[in-house]
Amino acid sequence: MPICAADRPPLIRAVELAEAALACGDEPFGSVLVAAGGEVLFEDHNHVAGGDHTQHPEFAIARWAAQHLSPADRAAATVYTSGEHCPMCSAAHGWVGLGRIVYASSSAQLSEWLTALGVPPGPVQTLPIQAIVPGVVVDGPDPELAQRVRALHVARLGGRP
Repeated sequence: MPICAADRPPLIRAVELAEAALACGDEPFGSVLVAAGGEVLFEDHNHVAGGDHTQHPEFAIARWAAQHLSPADRAAATVYTSGEHCPMCSAAHGWVGLGRIVYASSSAQLSEWLTALGVPPGPVQTLPIQAIVPGVVVDGPDPELAQRVRALHVARLGGRP
């Protein structure tokens, strides 16, 4: 199912959380967990600036969901995120049985942007979510919000938009 009007508010909120992360001196990623009925259950942004590169918001969502939601509620929930999950977060998503993922920008886009800004590849290979969690429903990117996310990464790295 493609990104629809009902997806826009939580997806925009995920980008706002990425902006908040950047304002705190962190990498610009944000995520929101929404119940099947539309209630925002949990939201977070990156906390990797302190050196623990596992402190991704998607990973925090998976841990929170495992502790607070039934398997059925996890499967019915949607994760909205400013950037497509990395392999670590994809695996966490799959292991706890979360449902649909909607992202503003893709991992492929992020790789292209970082390469253009002269950033060397990270220690973990970039893979699409479905390469890690086959069968999960994934929608994205959102062309308008992807440009907003790109601007955040450019700002973080001091490059030109």
